[in-house]
Amino acid sequence: MRPWNFDDCQDLAFYGNNKKIYDNLRDAFPYPYTLKNAENWLKLAPYEKNYLLRAIEIDGHAVGGIGAIFKDDVYRKSCEIGYWLAEQYWGRGIMTEIIKKLVKHIFEKHDVVRVYAAIFESNKASARVLEKAGLKLEAVHKKAVFKNGVFMDELMYAVVRLKNE
Repeated sequence: MRPWNFDDCQDLAFYGNNKKIYDNLRDAFPYPYTLKNAENWLKLAPYEKNYLLRAIEIDGHAVGGIGAIFKDDVYRKSCEIGYWLAEQYWGRGIMTEIIKKLVKHIFEKHDVVRVYAAIFESNKASARVLEKAGLKLEAVHKKAVFKNGVFMDELMYAVVRLKNE
């Protein structure tokens, strides 16, 4: 896990341009994912003040991304995480370990009590990753997602750290 940089444009466009990845992410992550999409995102990403955005690097290439969105107002002690990984690295335990490291970092370095991730019901692999990383299924939001012309449930996974822990 490391900060993104503009030199990651080619990798981001190459590894992010996958319909299976798009199918499991919010529509803000487009498909097809072009070099122009990568350039535009990498110009803005470092300046997002309530975000912690990191590249997942393997063998010198940015093959995925993970991020944390620090909430505000009454949700200011909560943080939402999101992530993706190039398909050829799925099923190897990579994302589980990265999520564990990110959650540990968030709890150690930020004034956050709750870290959560919202995934689509169809993403069984991501549910397993979150469970292995220590997050628990907290809620099912019925038909909360409309993706690719289909309504789906949103599964909310979370881990909570009490201040005296």
